Amino acid sequence: MKELLHRKRSLCCNLSTGHRNLVDERAVFVQGDLGNRTDLDAIFEKYPIQAVMHFAANSLVGESVVNPLKYYQNNVAATLTLLETMLKYNVKNFIFSSTAATYGIPNVELITEDCPTNPINPYGRSKLMIEQILADFASAYGLNYVVLRYFNAAGAHVSGEIGEDHNPETHLIPIILQHLLGQRDKISVFGTDYNTPDGTCIRDYIHVTDLAKAHILALAALLTGKKKTAIYNLGNGLGYSVKEVIETTDEQFVSNLC
Repeated sequence: MKELLHRKRSLCCNLSTGHRNLVDERAVFVQGDLGNRTDLDAIFEKYPIQAVMHFAANSLVGESVVNPLKYYQNNVAATLTLLETMLKYNVKNFIFSSTAATYGIPNVELITEDCPTNPINPYGRSKLMIEQILADFASAYGLNYVVLRYFNAAGAHVSGEIGEDHNPETHLIPIILQHLLGQRDKISVFGTDYNTPDGTCIRDYIHVTDLAKAHILALAALLTGKKKTAIYNLGNGLGYSVKEVIETTDEQFVSNLC
């Protein structure tokens, strides 16, 4: 595990939603695009890559409904270009950041990996398309992969130096904190008539540090040959309503001021 953490890493990002100043100094940063074959060839020719972690998707559900072309171009077409380049350079280990949106709205209390997938928006469909492509590539080309289906990522590194920084901000907890800090006039709650105890939507949240650990474990499993293909949900198994998150964040904020 420690050896994996200290290996030199190559990072390709077009900075459309990223921040150059947050790139770890141990990583080699290349500003490029996964849909650009020239950018990818330059990276794979220069560095001895053993595995690829893919985080470079567009991920706003509402935007995907308004502009599905953007999501299919980046989340599907660009990923296909990446996978094709991996095969070209005989890189056979792939870790894919997927989403619980692939399940749609299952009629179960606890979503497991065995639940049927039935996404209800272009974002979820774009992710499921890649999952299906990965299965085909595993059968045809011997690709090894781990799919990690995120629920709702939240939080920051314990140092406070790395956390959520989106523009515009769409995630619930940062929006609440912005409101408490006087940076936002109000918090909008979309829906108060859900079939839940307080009427607001219930979501499963997972801390970003736990997400990072899951990716390292997935990488270790692929590089040591313990896994060839696998799909895992990443959540905590507990749901919290929008109202509960607002009230808890408010209480913690006031408590830290005292």
